Amino acid sequence: MPKELKVFTREEVAKHTSENDCWIIIDSEVYDVTNFADMHPGGAQLLLEFGGKDVTDDFYGLHRQEVLMKYAPRLKIGTISNEKPQIAVPEPGALSTVPYGEPSYWMGFKSPYLTESHTRFRKALRAIYADVKPEAIISEDLGKVPTADLYKHLGEEGVLASQIGPGPWLKGLKLPGGIKPEEFDYFHEMIAHEETARVGAPGFVDGISSGYSIGLPPVFNFGPPHLKERVVPEVLLGRKRICLAITEPYAGSDVARIRTTAVRTPDGKHFIVNGVKKWITNGTFSDYFSVAVRTEKGITMLFIERGEGLETKGIKTSYSPAAGTSYITFENVKVPVENILGKEGKGFQVIMYNFNHERWYICGSIIGSTRAVIEDSFKWANQRKVFGKRLIDQPVIRNKLASMIAQLEPVQNWLENLTYQMCNMSYLEQSQKLAGPIALLKYQATRVAHNVSDDACQIFGGRGITKTGMGRTIETFQRTYKFAAILGGSEEIMADLGVRQAMKYFPTNARL
Repeated sequence: MPKELKVFTREEVAKHTSENDCWIIIDSEVYDVTNFADMHPGGAQLLLEFGGKDVTDDFYGLHRQEVLMKYAPRLKIGTISNEKPQIAVPEPGALSTVPYGEPSYWMGFKSPYLTESHTRFRKALRAIYADVKPEAIISEDLGKVPTADLYKHLGEEGVLASQIGPGPWLKGLKLPGGIKPEEFDYFHEMIAHEETARVGAPGFVDGISSGYSIGLPPVFNFGPPHLKERVVPEVLLGRKRICLAITEPYAGSDVARIRTTAVRTPDGKHFIVNGVKKWITNGTFSDYFSVAVRTEKGITMLFIERGEGLETKGIKTSYSPAAGTSYITFENVKVPVENILGKEGKGFQVIMYNFNHERWYICGSIIGSTRAVIEDSFKWANQRKVFGKRLIDQPVIRNKLASMIAQLEPVQNWLENLTYQMCNMSYLEQSQKLAGPIALLKYQATRVAHNVSDDACQIFGGRGITKTGMGRTIETFQRTYKFAAILGGSEEIMADLGVRQAMKYFPTNARL
């Protein structure tokens, strides 16, 4: 039975100020914190000092709104007579009304690309993640990987499939918002990466999405029929997990230097794989591995199942072990020759085939998390008071917000433009025209993330370097945004690639 709420006057609340009877007012709602005082992280005395008073400004100066939402069902006893709450509590899936808290289409601007279908999809996905977020935040801190039950749930709801792009693999699958597989396009996928990033637990959400989004495409693009039929639905429905294993201790961006070997057995039916891989996201808990090896014919991609001789162990990185970042050892691992992805000796083409898509999705993710940081910064600047003024009343803070917004919006628009090209170009045309622009967008998006992180930390002060509380999103971002600047190709390589691609089409007769 729901608790019956009563109506009080402010004078009545003001009488409840003792250790054994302590009430407070937050946004015209009355809370009995008598039995909560000893559990309060700031100590009982702090709460007693505010007994009988309206503590709205003090509360929001110290706590995120989610704290109130967590404890309100237990502590709320009533409301103030003839008053209504003034602070909005968003429903799960609701879009932000904070300026620049959403891409412009969802702030009321027109778009040549986006439709009601994309809005429905974003709201549905955000509502799903609202249920996941409490577990994600805790697991991020504890280093716990996403549970098998959660992974299956996200698979059944179509969250996993929505991050892999449009294609025949979506046929028959449920997608968030009731989107039909034939309706799903790259803008839906772009939104999926943005919304995943907004959860604010980068290690945990990489534990959900990062491995398969780059490990499965080699299977459905190049795998033999028997693997596609079995593996693709298993992964998209969350029953099995897969990762991409290319990087080694001595070979990162320079894939040609990989040393992991695959030698055919005398009967020619199997490969024997030996070597190591490093910094492999999701490796610690994956069932399947798309692996770059070197055979007698050159670099080759193999599909390898976890089994005898394959060992994984975690690597500690800047973000949570929930991502399952791993060191993988292959010791005489026996793999059927039928598990070649593509053709033997043509592995480099398989690897390169998905690079544009991988880099594009990293752009969507880092832009989405950058926007969440700006939204938090805007909120904090409006509610934090210093020297008798809100932070937003200080010109230097407004200048920082202006800089953050002015850097984010161009990369968002560039992302949407390139997404439109992906929706309307064949794969061959994308390969010819988009490799350079996507590389340059990734370079710029991660530079913007760097600058926004710096300004956000300054706006939040000590809270911006504290893992919990008001600045949690900012602290997490400043500690982890570099992953986007390195994974999928470092900033330096992206910048160089963008210019080198442009030079391919530079007219030989152009002069100043």
